[in-house]
Amino acid sequence: MTIFAYCRVSTLDQETAIQEEAIRKSYPQAKIRHEKKSGASTQGREVLLLLLDVIAEGDKLVVWKLDRLARNLHDLTTIVKALEDKGASLEILDQRIDTGTASGRAFLQMLGVFAEFETNLRKERQAAGIAKAKSEGRYTGRQPAAQYKVTKAIRLVEAGYSKQKAASEAGIGVATLYRRLKEIADDK
Repeated sequence: MTIFAYCRVSTLDQETAIQEEAIRKSYPQAKIRHEKKSGASTQGREVLLLLLDVIAEGDKLVVWKLDRLARNLHDLTTIVKALEDKGASLEILDQRIDTGTASGRAFLQMLGVFAEFETNLRKERQAAGIAKAKSEGRYTGRQPAAQYKVTKAIRLVEAGYSKQKAASEAGIGVATLYRRLKEIADDK
């Protein structure tokens, strides 16, 4: 049996030292992998996806806390199912959950529901705060890209650059460039 450990933080200025220390106490021999990516979904989390790919029957994936692995029930159940399909298990140290047992699987599912509920409450509070700030005239939303950057991108397209390259060179999103080009075409 191989013990794979997964440590994740959301931003580049955060560190995984606390997670790694907790995992090493329980599993000194664990193969620890680190990732600095948002946990909002599993998309783009290459280290996690690689671990799920290489884990084999009898292996175990260990994480310090549930929110280091998944922030919504769908992702959590997808990960657990992928592990189960391979004959592997998941252990969450902080909550002492091991999906190798029936009670561990049931408790994990309950925690997943509460984690998703907490995320939804946070989104509702954020939306309420934004609505209040808008009504008071204190919130203007995301500021549009600086007009000079858009103009630069348009000139680059006219000079023969691809839209992707022009947007990149100007420092704007390609969607912004497409939107502005469409507005210009609609005005003609």
